[in-house]
Amino acid sequence: MATKPPKADPVQDAPQVAEPKHAAAGLPAIGHSLRIAQQQMGVKRTALTLLRVNQKDGFDCPGCAWPEPEHRHTAEFCENGAKAVAEEATLRRVTPEFFAAHPVADLAGRSGYWLGQQGRLTHPMYLPEGGERYEPVSWERAFDIVAEEMRALVSPDQAVFYTSGRTSNEAAFLYQLFARELGTNNLPDCSNMCHESSGSALSETIGIGKGSVLLEDLYQADLIIVAGQNPGTNHPRMLTALERAKANGAKVISVNPLPEAGMERFKNPQTPKGLTAGAALNDLFLQIRIGGDQALFRLLNKLILEAEGALDDTFIREHTHGFEEFAKTARAADWDETLAATGLTRADIERTLEMVLASERTIVCWAMGLTQHKHSVPTIREVVNFLLLRGNIGRPGAGVCPVRGHSNVQGDRTMGIFERPAPAFLDALEKEFGFAPPRAHGLDVVRAIRALRDGEAKVFFAMGGNFVSASPDTDVTEAAMRRARLTVHVSTKLNRSHVVTGARALILPTLGRTERDVQGGGEQFVTVEDSMGMVHASRGRLEPASAQLLSEPAIVCRLARRVLGADSVVPWEEFDKDYGTIRDRIARVIPGFEDFNARAARPGGFVLPHAPRDERRFPTVTGKANFTAAPVEYPKVPAGRLLLQTLRSHDQYNTTIYGLDDRYRGIRNGRRVVLVNAGDARELGVADGSYVDLVSEWRDGTERRAPGFRVVVYPTSRGCAAAYYPETNVLVPLDSTADTSNTPASKSVVVRLEQSATD
Repeated sequence: MATKPPKADPVQDAPQVAEPKHAAAGLPAIGHSLRIAQQQMGVKRTALTLLRVNQKDGFDCPGCAWPEPEHRHTAEFCENGAKAVAEEATLRRVTPEFFAAHPVADLAGRSGYWLGQQGRLTHPMYLPEGGERYEPVSWERAFDIVAEEMRALVSPDQAVFYTSGRTSNEAAFLYQLFARELGTNNLPDCSNMCHESSGSALSETIGIGKGSVLLEDLYQADLIIVAGQNPGTNHPRMLTALERAKANGAKVISVNPLPEAGMERFKNPQTPKGLTAGAALNDLFLQIRIGGDQALFRLLNKLILEAEGALDDTFIREHTHGFEEFAKTARAADWDETLAATGLTRADIERTLEMVLASERTIVCWAMGLTQHKHSVPTIREVVNFLLLRGNIGRPGAGVCPVRGHSNVQGDRTMGIFERPAPAFLDALEKEFGFAPPRAHGLDVVRAIRALRDGEAKVFFAMGGNFVSASPDTDVTEAAMRRARLTVHVSTKLNRSHVVTGARALILPTLGRTERDVQGGGEQFVTVEDSMGMVHASRGRLEPASAQLLSEPAIVCRLARRVLGADSVVPWEEFDKDYGTIRDRIARVIPGFEDFNARAARPGGFVLPHAPRDERRFPTVTGKANFTAAPVEYPKVPAGRLLLQTLRSHDQYNTTIYGLDDRYRGIRNGRRVVLVNAGDARELGVADGSYVDLVSEWRDGTERRAPGFRVVVYPTSRGCAAAYYPETNVLVPLDSTADTSNTPASKSVVVRLEQSATD
């Protein structure tokens, strides 16, 4: 039976700590999934809903972007996918009466966990200037409020249009179309905070900012390197693919500052063996220091160059550019510097080299552990160098595999959600719709926060997400949002961004993935693109949480009609009624989507073209895959300080907090913990179980403090620490970003530990 939401915020000041686990999934994952699902949905709704997740005639999981195999299990979801579905399909409701009982000041003092647990939003809500509470508002009046503020702007560039990775292809295409017809490229998105570094590096080196492998490639690989990624929590279904790859003979190397249970042993809940013994995944665990990955791959590249017969000379000669300059730089790699940067031993690296040279088909997978550093882009370029040396791009079982986080974050970018659009995309948009889209680059996330802070942006509109909690430098971000004239959030559930508002604020409730979408043209479906470029349909089946909900496409269409008026050349009303007409236009604007409607209707969908993977053609400036040469960088940490990485617990997805436990790391009933190596704890004079404030140090001299964290002695790399976000986003300086990509450097924050006043 479904349970009611918590009335009071749970106390989190005394987390319980046990030994970390050494295996992931299994019976505990099944039990935890069902318990959470039943609490939110009840027994019958749980069964009906979970059996449709990721099925060919069902809906795409609103969690991660890991692809589905051709042959689906009856239960084609993971523990965290079940939690994501349960939170969306919950029977709990946030009604106008809730807002009447809770002023914004009260909600602002609640935790993100408490806010999210209250349930689904049911009505459009409006916070008037000077108001203390949100009040219900009609959709017509809500659109009028947005139109009033947008028409009052001196320039369209005073508006910011943010997108989260949950937004469908159809909604994303309409959203960017609206922004560009209005006259701005201010289209920041969550990619700016995660895989922007991957896109920047891959676009330069192979000509397309996406991964080059399909799911079948993992099954054919000889060696899979998983770097800076924790699949057991962030992409649990990836463990099934790794298990199958291992069964086919692949070796797996994990490169991570923390040992992670999922990479140690996977207990596949779909098989009898998995429920008992499980399968060991790691063949080698490289416990690297935070930010040492570029140095590691640079030295490996030097050693490959020195190994007789190790290079794919034909591939290098016919398909690459810049080899000589790269090789000269790589040969200068230094063992001592590499060992200092990585914290690894010579034996670790020599064993890695043996496995690399024994492999004819190698894949490198990565996530935020590689993308959120100052030197992330050259790090990923070095990974590409590593693969190019042995011809490991453009053949089966080999390639680059950046593993995307949110379920359609890659699709949103494909649809044009990008502040720096390609001229060819804008040309196609102009040809199709007959208006001249703006050509000047817009604002990414970091630049949007600066613009809001400085009063240069006046309206902030978010299509999903939890911008305030996801962004760096929390105090700066919140102050920036409060300077806006209007903040608008299209949302399914309550989150912190709804209580950090501009002078006026709107919450516009929308349909979820799980819900039936019926418009004037009948029942609709939407599409998504997974992390490997597969596009497929998603069809909700549940009745909407409220009759007041509008779909994301409907919200965009009706808002565009109100803001742009009769001057618009886009047939918004037609798009609102029938999403097939949106797909027809996408097919004419975006390469790879030809005959979109027919192909999307096929069970399982279709794969987008990828020139490097499909034909070893590299659409770069040189027309070839580019080797690159850059100085080796790694974080330098002063004595008495630690290098902190922000990360997720097992009971969260991005900024959504499902619970207060991190089962695999042995943490229960609390999130304000900092994981510290035992040797570092001794040297710093902090005891396990003591409480400290985390204080970040940055060149601007500003003190950024996260108070009251329990020290947990944990097997991290020496000199490194870890703590959960969004609680630690306050420590990440807004201006501490990756070169080229401008991604916040949330994985390399220099901190000192000070005894907490609460200890």
